[in-house]
Amino acid sequence: MDFTGETNEHEAQENTPLSFTNRIDLTELQEGILKIRQELSKVIVGQKGMIDMLITALLAKGHVLIEGVPGVAKTITAKLLAKSLTVDFGRIQFTPDLMPSDILGTSIFDMKKSEFEFRKGPVFTNMLLIDEINRAPAKTQAALFEVMEERQITMDGTKYTLEAPFMVLATQNPIEQEGTYRLPEAQLDRFLFKINVEYPNLEEEIEIIAREHDLKDTKKVDKINAFLSRAQIIKYQNLVNDIIVEPHLLKYIAEIIINTRSNQFLYMGASPRASIAILKAAKAYAAINGRDFVTPEDIKNVSVPVLQHRIIVTPEREMEGMTSKQIINQIIQTIEIPR
Repeated sequence: MDFTGETNEHEAQENTPLSFTNRIDLTELQEGILKIRQELSKVIVGQKGMIDMLITALLAKGHVLIEGVPGVAKTITAKLLAKSLTVDFGRIQFTPDLMPSDILGTSIFDMKKSEFEFRKGPVFTNMLLIDEINRAPAKTQAALFEVMEERQITMDGTKYTLEAPFMVLATQNPIEQEGTYRLPEAQLDRFLFKINVEYPNLEEEIEIIAREHDLKDTKKVDKINAFLSRAQIIKYQNLVNDIIVEPHLLKYIAEIIINTRSNQFLYMGASPRASIAILKAAKAYAAINGRDFVTPEDIKNVSVPVLQHRIIVTPEREMEGMTSKQIINQIIQTIEIPR
């Protein structure tokens, strides 16, 4: 019996790109994301993964911790992202003598009114860049807990709500230890993503030098145009909430998290907050890639940046050079991908 015709037809079907129609109109969102990518690529060489994760976190209403050695464009990328949006932007340089009131604000007695008046600190903005977050002492870092989780601060018994959207982009240097304070696990858990910025390769390094030479006296930030407004960002964030996630994918997320708690190489696994973080991030990642439904690949792509700062490797494995990223990838490989 000849199966040649059947086989060729099957191969043709496999090689044909799948087409689908979204139930949610993501056209405007995709156009806006494309403009941000194009603007950032005017200055940033490579780092596509970092840029996509920053945009994903923005749409998922999450905060990002960016880790890398000095000079790999951590701070400039955060500034350029803010510049591509028509939102308020604030920057705080963390230092060992920084006090909580320097971030949140303080109450000052008004002699004319004979009452205390609250003066808002730099945290009252839409996008907040915290440079070298691990240089401030624990009490200053703790001042960010409420504002990062609930988008509000409580001062003298009064609650002050921050204007949406609100996003914290924090940078830290993993190498330098002098004059730094390790971030507490409770604060790390408030970050949706931890992004590790690697060195550029040879071609990217050449491109960076060439672009710097062409800039002359022009500032990098001046090359970036703002496209998305506050209202558009909020609209896109609401669209992301409607992205479809099938029940078997919810189980897939849960299996990844449960496996971190029973892994022999981990001293501490991920909490239910990590499950929710993967869900939100996967929905946003699907949206920026033009889909109104989440795939297993979306979950796999966001799992490392969501989990790597939420788990603790056992001291024995850490001494052997094993990283949280390697363990997460091992866990993902052992779990059957739902189809």
